[in-house]
Amino acid sequence: MPVSAFPVNYQELFHALPENFLLIAPNADATIIDNTNSHVAVSMKSRDEVVGKAFFEAYPATDEKSAAVIRESHEHVRRHLEPHTMPLIRYDLQRPQAQGGGLEELYWQATHYPILDAEGKLQYILQRTQDVTEQYHAEQRAELVKKELAEQQERNRFILESLPILVWTAQPDGNRDYFSSRWLQFTGRPLEAELNNQWIHNIHPDDQARVQQQWNESVATGQPYQVEYRLRRHDGQYRWVLMRALPHYNAQHEITMWVGGGTDIQDQKQMVQELLETNEQQALLSDQAYQAYQLAETQRETFYNLFMQTPAMICILRGPEHRFEFVNPEYQKLFPHRQLIGKTVAEVLPEVIEQGFITLLDNVYDTGEAFVGNELDIMLDRDGSGQLQRSYLNFTYQLFMEGSEKAGITVFAFDVTDLVLARQALERPDSTVR
Repeated sequence: MPVSAFPVNYQELFHALPENFLLIAPNADATIIDNTNSHVAVSMKSRDEVVGKAFFEAYPATDEKSAAVIRESHEHVRRHLEPHTMPLIRYDLQRPQAQGGGLEELYWQATHYPILDAEGKLQYILQRTQDVTEQYHAEQRAELVKKELAEQQERNRFILESLPILVWTAQPDGNRDYFSSRWLQFTGRPLEAELNNQWIHNIHPDDQARVQQQWNESVATGQPYQVEYRLRRHDGQYRWVLMRALPHYNAQHEITMWVGGGTDIQDQKQMVQELLETNEQQALLSDQAYQAYQLAETQRETFYNLFMQTPAMICILRGPEHRFEFVNPEYQKLFPHRQLIGKTVAEVLPEVIEQGFITLLDNVYDTGEAFVGNELDIMLDRDGSGQLQRSYLNFTYQLFMEGSEKAGITVFAFDVTDLVLARQALERPDSTVR
């Protein structure tokens, strides 16, 4: 049967197209000729309200910037006779009273197509419009999450790099894949010279086989790694370090990475050696003193998850009032009876005010100069009894910045009370065993 036997009402067909099409005259006013039913629905205006009117009379622009984008797209089609997709624009629509009224914030993606006659002249401009509001908001939310994640990662990286310990990470198979800037500064070697198994070359030749064996055993069994060895410093001197690492497990109890950290214990090693050489009769007591130090070090949780499981006492004091923002478990052990987070040092540790520690913090915050204290004598109420007990701490106060602004102070400390008391006992004249 001939096609002509089925006459087609093309205007009805155009109206029924399942997309948002708007047919525009090619004149300067972009007079509205017709639109699809879908376009009528999304524009919230009837066909009678817009047909025959200039584009911006029928659909006033949200602002002049949006209007300019639309005009430029129309002009591009008129001049080049080719489709043109506009940048994303915001175009708010008035809700019907039945839907509560008011303007609805909407974002649109529109493409203008040239409709040419048989001679190739522009006859109409066809606008295809897509409501991309949900997609736009989803992209905005994703961008915000991405920005917040990047800021958090940068914050974590800064805190990690600020810790005065030698930090490294390794893959599940034991290959080292990261070394902190403090490690690289200590060894004086670039990162690429330390990765994989090259770090072993920094270790004293007499210690290498033992260290490699212990590391291989930990990787094979998943057991915590702890070893002492001599590590070559950038000036060629070998320094004794205490190195620890723990595996990180996922929900399936599979090792996903290793996190390790080390501290320089050269001074403690040397002190013990000097005590042993002073009096052979003090050897047992000196050995016990060093073992007590090792035990104190061992009892601190190994550096793990970057901060929370580091074997040292770490806290972050925010702002000039020195308010506790972060406290790791080792630091909290000093004050098991006190709630630190959210409070200032002066509020929760009043006993340190007259001892001058608030002044030290103020000076670091004001001048930016780090403070390093070795075996500092401090009186603390450690058990909540109200009685102050003497403690000895090695600690560092260091200012940290966020952007170009002062943000607070990082505190890194070791409790060396047992070590100091043991040394004092050895140094007393009556301590010689007879």
